[in-house]
Amino acid sequence: MATTTTTPPRVNLSDKIREALEEEIISGKLYAGCSIDEQELMERFEVSRTPAREAIQQLATAGLVEMVPRHGAVVATLSLTEYVAMLEMLTELEGLAARLSARRMPAALRRDLQASFQACETAAAKDDSVAYEEANRWFHQTIYDGSLNEVLARQLRQMRLRMRHPQRSLFDRPNRVRNSLAEHQDIMKAILDGDEDAADRHMGRHISSGGNVYVDAVARGSVPRG
Repeated sequence: MATTTTTPPRVNLSDKIREALEEEIISGKLYAGCSIDEQELMERFEVSRTPAREAIQQLATAGLVEMVPRHGAVVATLSLTEYVAMLEMLTELEGLAARLSARRMPAALRRDLQASFQACETAAAKDDSVAYEEANRWFHQTIYDGSLNEVLARQLRQMRLRMRHPQRSLFDRPNRVRNSLAEHQDIMKAILDGDEDAADRHMGRHISSGGNVYVDAVARGSVPRG
């Protein structure tokens, strides 16, 4: 009897680098205007120039990186006008994800949604804005996955990356964690109840509320305009 040899899956080095850089944008380690050096990526990930360059190109295609003359690749900066335009799109798409989740979310993801909300509650009780931001990301990503629409989920993740706050957490703003937690509770209840209209409505209000915190910060001059 012939022995079948299983070939291990090929690791896509450019995807590995891109995913690492995306995570650093999410965490704030890489913020708007930060340079991304091709040579540094080659040394850090022990790769040749091709996968490092491909990773940067992938980020540029997604709008996360800009190619600046004489400076190379830098993390993209959104102007206030661009941010507001994307916020309008994000509000509609997040509402759609919540609506579809109310209709389709599987039992395992419903449990994840409750767990992510509990993580939000724990962080809020400790007044830990960093932990709350991470729990908030888990909460929203569970809803993206619960929509069972991979194209929509991918688009939302990319938009969230592009709209990442450039300097400090929006949850550092007064009362934002408390308000966000109450909004999460309304969204979760609507999804678990299967109420599509309420899920869409509550999510729309939640996204608009969070976006207004950013716009207000820009108006006060505490956040760079880009």
